[in-house]
Amino acid sequence: MLKTHCATAGRLLEIGSGTGQHAVYMAERLPHVEWQTSDLPEHHVGIQQWLDDAALPNVFSPIALDVTERWAPKNPFGTVFTANSLHIMSWLAVEDFFEQLPDWLAPQGKLIAYGPFNYNGEFTSASNAQFQQWLQARDPLSGIRDFEAVNELALAADCVLLDDIEMPANNRCLVWQRQQ
Repeated sequence: MLKTHCATAGRLLEIGSGTGQHAVYMAERLPHVEWQTSDLPEHHVGIQQWLDDAALPNVFSPIALDVTERWAPKNPFGTVFTANSLHIMSWLAVEDFFEQLPDWLAPQGKLIAYGPFNYNGEFTSASNAQFQQWLQARDPLSGIRDFEAVNELALAADCVLLDDIEMPANNRCLVWQRQQ
């Protein structure tokens, strides 16, 4: 899926790099993509360990990025990627993420979001309903997001849906493209 939507060389900003494992795995397979990791500072040591072990020339040390605080790069990215983060963030943080997206994403750039989503207010599986209970037990502000609400935020950020791909474990990969 990333090979299709990141077929040409370019710069990618990963929001919420977590451990750094996704960056290493995907950057190995996409050597033409310059992969910028980012996360809250408390995750940087773990991310850097993954990056150091892999020693890939196309993955860069994490930058401190909290989606609830304004940040605009000097040069926008051709792709913004986030995996398993929208359901961890509060809804207000998800709104902040999409509000800042035009600062991060170049015109015609793509936003790729991986994770579980509800459709028409319904869980796509019993396991996602159970996952929602677990999420909200650990943080009542987190939860599986409704595709329609997230898509409205993307539209407000001048992004249109290009692809909605079914993935393993009841996840989706949603791809939007910025229009201007």
